[in-house]
Amino acid sequence: MNEQLATPGTSGPAGRRTPVPASSANPDIQRAQLTVYVVDDDLAIRDSLSLSLSLRGYHIAQFASAEDFLNVFDAAWMGCVIADIRMPGMSGLQLQGALAARGSKLPVVIITGHGDVNSARAAFRGQAIDFLEKPFDDEQLINAIETAFQHELGRMNVLAGKARREAMVSSLSPREREVLRHLTRGLHAREIGEQLGISHRTVEVHKAHIMEKLGVRSVIDIVRMGDLLAE
Repeated sequence: MNEQLATPGTSGPAGRRTPVPASSANPDIQRAQLTVYVVDDDLAIRDSLSLSLSLRGYHIAQFASAEDFLNVFDAAWMGCVIADIRMPGMSGLQLQGALAARGSKLPVVIITGHGDVNSARAAFRGQAIDFLEKPFDDEQLINAIETAFQHELGRMNVLAGKARREAMVSSLSPREREVLRHLTRGLHAREIGEQLGISHRTVEVHKAHIMEKLGVRSVIDIVRMGDLLAE
């Protein structure tokens, strides 16, 4: 039976921690928001991994099958997936592929008691963080999780930074956005004024407002934000 989702920040059955989606209102992605999603049909292994990892301070969510995981999967989840390669129904490799098909970048660690070269190659072709054969050393798993978390934190912080910049751009007035578009093309104030039918002094005023709202100090910084202006 898969873990039932509860209100973010609460616990599910048997005190197991439930996945906590990241808040889009919070641009700072903290380690505490990351969850290890354990997907394995063997209850004893799920419980053993969950206990071992929770004692080390990790937030855990358990699932008895890949299907159970995908049925409740939320693109906002952050952390990493630990999936057994052989399960009734969808395998760990198929789960990895299903996540990729959904556009998910959630890192995956594949574990197996039946390792072979072809399976390992398939896992790594799918961008798996690691491929661990049971019985594996605890430190091997911890190292894989830490590698996955570093990937995840880096990726999510980049996305959060982009979201902050997009919010800044959206705060601009229509005229300021027009001026900004021309600035990102490398035009000077007089050239922009001619394009928009306003004086270069007015352009300079708009530019000052733009720089203040965007929190930048130079036109070069403005040019770097040009990709955010795509409609």
